[in-house]
Amino acid sequence: MIRVFVLSALVCVAAFTVRAEVPLTLTGNAVEGGLMFGKTNPDSYVAFEKKPVEVSANGDFLISFGRDSAGTRELTIFTPGDARVELIEVADRDFKIERIDGLPKRKVTPDPKAIARIGKEKKEINAARQETDAVPYYLGGLQWPAMGRISGVYGSQRILNGKPRRPHYGTDIAAPTGTPIRAVAPGRVAFVHTGMFFNGKTVLIDHGLGLRSIYIHLSETFVTAGQQVDLNTKIGAIGQTGRATGPHLHFGMTHDTTPVDPEVVLGPMPN
Repeated sequence: MIRVFVLSALVCVAAFTVRAEVPLTLTGNAVEGGLMFGKTNPDSYVAFEKKPVEVSANGDFLISFGRDSAGTRELTIFTPGDARVELIEVADRDFKIERIDGLPKRKVTPDPKAIARIGKEKKEINAARQETDAVPYYLGGLQWPAMGRISGVYGSQRILNGKPRRPHYGTDIAAPTGTPIRAVAPGRVAFVHTGMFFNGKTVLIDHGLGLRSIYIHLSETFVTAGQQVDLNTKIGAIGQTGRATGPHLHFGMTHDTTPVDPEVVLGPMPN
């Protein structure tokens, strides 16, 4: 049975307060690949590293830290007549090197026809990422979407057939083909594809305020774009479609354009 996780964790925050009257709560992990859940006055303007952050009608917001974002980061909250600055110390992490051999050559070095197809598919999924709901659906709970052996981790440098590639921005869960996959949190299905070149069958879900999850290499998909889902909705099944050497789920999470680490956000997978 999949366990629902409470949105709480240790917070590593060094605070410098301009005006302490501005309310703020933060939960989550201030580490590379981490995500923090914030709450303040609904009428506040929030900026992280001087970039605006979307705030819900109830004052909820999110901030995130990329793979190489260690150091001091600035969160600023403005309300009428007041301001508050929090200096957040983001912890450094060491990332693994993963070597994957035996992939078909065309999946590592695509031909011109495949490159054109990849470009078209990238535009399609990027278009689906342009909009996010202002409703924090994620407050309905977070859970692991499937159970299995973790066979790939966030942030690892990938060496494919001996050639260095971009880091791996997700968690791979190895399990038999057909293993059910459920949404990591409530949300709206933003994109479904029946067979991308690299990803195979794919589902993308918007959980509000820029938080999204993606499910790749599926054998089947059971949802459609625009559909609302909750924690009990079966969205697909584990498979081996696209660029995959065995049946597994590539599960990724992003906040706006920043990939975050599902293991940091969700905590250890239940036994």
